[in-house]
Amino acid sequence: MSTDKYVVLRTRNIVVPTLDNIGTLGRASASELAPQSIEIDEADLTAKERSNLRRDPRVRAIAPPMPMKLVSPMEASDVDASALSSSTWGVQAVRATESPFDGSGITVAVLDTGIDPNHPAFQNVELLRRNFTAEGEDDQNGHGTHCAGTIFGQDINGKRIGIARNIKRALIGKVLGNGGGSSATIAQAIQWAVNEGAHVVSMSLGIDFPGFVEWLINEKGLNVNPATSIALEAYRANINLFTELSNFVRAQGSFADGTVVVAASGNESVRPQYEIAVAPPAAGTGIIAVGALGETANGLDVASFSNNQVDVSAPGVGIISAVPGGGLGSKSGTSMATPHVAGVAALWAQRQLDMAGRVESNTLLAQLIASGTTAPLAPNVEEEDVGTGLVQSPIN
Repeated sequence: MSTDKYVVLRTRNIVVPTLDNIGTLGRASASELAPQSIEIDEADLTAKERSNLRRDPRVRAIAPPMPMKLVSPMEASDVDASALSSSTWGVQAVRATESPFDGSGITVAVLDTGIDPNHPAFQNVELLRRNFTAEGEDDQNGHGTHCAGTIFGQDINGKRIGIARNIKRALIGKVLGNGGGSSATIAQAIQWAVNEGAHVVSMSLGIDFPGFVEWLINEKGLNVNPATSIALEAYRANINLFTELSNFVRAQGSFADGTVVVAASGNESVRPQYEIAVAPPAAGTGIIAVGALGETANGLDVASFSNNQVDVSAPGVGIISAVPGGGLGSKSGTSMATPHVAGVAALWAQRQLDMAGRVESNTLLAQLIASGTTAPLAPNVEEEDVGTGLVQSPIN
């Protein structure tokens, strides 16, 4: 009997109503009920096994693993640090330079291509690393190092590149190698980050839909029409997978420090010719989808490559940050906008921690989205392109 590979997300220790407890479950307080934990497994399943799992009340999502790829930069170049002003334009735009918060006490996770652990931007930061690929542990691409530098990089030669530059603990999940990754790996990495206490998870990656269609054509021998139909169903199932995973991440915040997940919307648009909607995992409900902004004479405007239907936006053009080997480089993309939002989220999380003694997921998500402002944006930008606008750091 033929099988296919699937990702299965299910709950553990679910409380099943019975004749004995049905009258008491509704009266139980949050403190009396333990949070449900989850399992994320990848298994070869027959059609009958999939049908049985769909009837299991513990199973919340079943999805075929789809290829994941970097939200690759639209341009990249080396930078002479001596030519920089005191702070990058992105750090200034989100008002991190005016904020009394610096990320103290907050743990962030960067799920990307790894990191250069010897870069001076990451000195005095405890880097807990886990490699989900078959490659070496360090960053062979430079993408992950650049994103991490924007979130929590320390100053380089007196130049500020990082938003939450006093973060002392960071989780680095290498989920993408030279051959990309898969949605199964990303889901498992999110679970790992949450279990390790991440308050903020940053992901500058997305599903490779065209690549999956091509794989179905080349490996399964399908014509383009059925291949596209099958890929669309897999796409829908993966959106549900990340939505359900996000629900559990937020629910855990009711019992312990919470987590927000931030993801790039993608660089597939070619404005003004056409615009592409945000792709998974950013398309999952409860995951903050980020669009990119660039500087213009009329104010900050939507980057030509930025996908739409986003929740918030951030600087994503000409962003200077760390690159492997100890230097600095400029890159553009929603990949570069996403760590700005993650860094600002870390500042809001610190504010919560200082004021309430804990971080609550839903409140943090609401504060971050509500921080968006359209004041510095160019005229006539559309809401679905920028969400609530440019994210802002807490000032008091």
